[in-house]
Amino acid sequence: MALTDFDMVLFGGSGDLAMRKLLPALYALDRTKGLPRSARIICIGRHDWSLQDFLNAVNENAKPHIPPESLTQASWDAFCARFLYVALDASDAGTYQALVDAVRTGTDITRVFYLATPPSLFATICHNLAACGLASPNSRVVLEKPLGRDLESAKRINAEVGRVFSESQIFRIDHYLGKEAVQNLLALRFGNVLFEPLWRREWISDVQITIAEELGVGNRMGYYETSGALRDMLQNHLLQLLCIVAMEPPVSVTPDAVRDEKLKVLRSLKRFTPTMLAQNVIRGQYRSGHVDGVAVPSYRNEPDANPQSRTETFVAVKAEIDTWRWAGVPFYLRTGKRMADQLAEIVVRFKSLPHSIFAQPVGTFQPNSLVIRLQPDEGLHLNLMAKTPGDGMRLKPVDLELDFRETFKTPRMDAYERLLMDVLRGQLTLFMRSDELEAAWEWVEPIIDFWEQEENAPIPYTAGTWGPAAASALIGRDGLQWREEALPEV
Repeated sequence: MALTDFDMVLFGGSGDLAMRKLLPALYALDRTKGLPRSARIICIGRHDWSLQDFLNAVNENAKPHIPPESLTQASWDAFCARFLYVALDASDAGTYQALVDAVRTGTDITRVFYLATPPSLFATICHNLAACGLASPNSRVVLEKPLGRDLESAKRINAEVGRVFSESQIFRIDHYLGKEAVQNLLALRFGNVLFEPLWRREWISDVQITIAEELGVGNRMGYYETSGALRDMLQNHLLQLLCIVAMEPPVSVTPDAVRDEKLKVLRSLKRFTPTMLAQNVIRGQYRSGHVDGVAVPSYRNEPDANPQSRTETFVAVKAEIDTWRWAGVPFYLRTGKRMADQLAEIVVRFKSLPHSIFAQPVGTFQPNSLVIRLQPDEGLHLNLMAKTPGDGMRLKPVDLELDFRETFKTPRMDAYERLLMDVLRGQLTLFMRSDELEAAWEWVEPIIDFWEQEENAPIPYTAGTWGPAAASALIGRDGLQWREEALPEV
C-alpha cells in the first residue's frame, strides 16, 4: 500500500525515546520504503533552539543508534531535510501558533501527532490541538505507554482523548506487538493446521512468558519509581503477548476482528482474591550484584533513588484463563531488571509422554515445547525427542529452529519501524483499543491495591540472577520450573 503525504508532529521530539527509537526508525523507513518526497517530521520541544541546534542534537543523540552500514551521507542529508523544529509549551495553548504555522493544510495530507510525553499531558495536548483547529478528520494520534497508572486514570485518558479523536484515529502503541516473532506466532497458529488441534488444555501443560533485562533503571528513576515493573511491563507487554497466545481464531486480520478476540482473553482472566494474590503474585527488588562480571549497585543505591523505596523491579504472576480451551492451564508471566540475561520469549510446553515403549523410562523424556524468541534473536524453536545416531534406540531432545534472519535473508524491520508504517497506513490491527486497555487495568488493579495495603517490602534478589527464590517456588508448587537455559546463538 502506497503511503500518502504526511506531516508527523512529534511531541517530545528532543527526548530520549525520539532519539533512540523513533527518529532511527523513521530514517530506516525513509531509506528502505521511500517515504513520500514532501513528507515532513515536525519535532516539538521546550528548548528555544534553532533548526540547526536541533539537527546538531539529532546528529549527537539519534545518529549513533542507526546501524553504520545503512548510513550514507546522501540518505542522511535527505532525511534531515525533512525536519522542522518548533519550540512550544505543550500545556499552553497560547504557544501553539508556531505549530499551526508549521503544518500544511489540505485534505490529502495526513497529520500524525505522536505523543512521546508523560501521559499526564495526553488530554491537554489533544484539547490544545482541537482548540487550534489541528485535530481534523485526516489526523491520527499515537499514544505511548504508560496509558495511565490505574483503571480510573486509563478511563480518564480514553475519555479525554476520545472527545477530540475518534477511536479509529487513536493508535495506542505497544512496540512488542511490532516484533516479527509475535506476528509469526499469529501466522504459526492461524496459517497452519498443525498446531490448532493441540492448542488447548488437553495437550498443553503450561505457558511461560518472560521479559528479562540485564539493565537497571539507568536515567529513568524519576519515571520508574512511580511505575515499577507491574505498570511498566506486565500490564501492557506481557498481557498483550498472553492475548496473542491464548486468543481464539479471529474471522480475519482486520483490526476489530483481532482486537475483539484479545479482549475476550482479558475478560476471561480469572480475577484474584486476596488469598490468590498472596500465593500467585511475587514482587522483588534487585540488590547489588554482578551482571556480565561487572559489579552493579542495588536499586536503592541507584542515582536519585529513594533509599527506602518499595518499588518492584521484578514481578512473577501465575494467571489462569476461564475458558473451555484453557481451563486449568497455568500461564506464568515474569519480568525483571538486572537479571541473568537479556531475554524475551514465550514458551508453550506440551504435556509429558504418557507411556514409553523404549528402554528409557518416561521421566527421561523431555516434554515437547515451542519457544518463540522475541529477543535478542527473533525465531521459533520446536523441541522434539529424536533418536541419537548409532546402535540401539536412545532418544534425546533436539531443536527444530526457524531463524528469521537466516531463513528469509532480508533485513528485519525494527518493531517501531513496523508500527510507524502501520500508523502512516492507518492500519490499527497491532494497536490496543480503549476497551482492551481498560480490561487489562481491571485485571491488574487488585494487585496494585493489595501491594499498597501490604506492609511487606518487595523480596530482595541479587542482581545478575533470575529473580527471588519465591518465583521459583511459585512455579515449583505445580511441579514445574522456569525455562532459563540459553538458546543457541544464531
